[in-house]
Amino acid sequence: MSTRTFRITVRGVFHGLDTDQRAELLERAPEHDVLRAAFTPEGHLSYDLGARSAFTFRFLDSGEEEEDVLEATERAEEAAKAWLAERGYGHKNLRSNAEDLSQAPLGKRQRRAAAQKYV
Repeated sequence: MSTRTFRITVRGVFHGLDTDQRAELLERAPEHDVLRAAFTPEGHLSYDLGARSAFTFRFLDSGEEEEDVLEATERAEEAAKAWLAERGYGHKNLRSNAEDLSQAPLGKRQRRAAAQKYV
């Protein structure tokens, strides 16, 4: 059986931040810039408080079965909540989206490479 790779996105909105928390997030904003966003096992946080109070965590996980994506999504949500709670950052409207990369459509280059295997 092959391993499936899952990309999980957990989105939400910062809520009830005090002045110090907001200042801390603004100070650390360069390391959480959307241009540096990546799917990682530990999760990568991105936000732009200057534009809006929304944030996105990106997680990379894996499993053996298609149903494992549900557990991976739950782990990602719990990790995001834990990260926010450790820092005392309030949040609301938490929602998740998961993608099983084994089910993702192939891009043009991938289709061409796959076709070359059978020639």
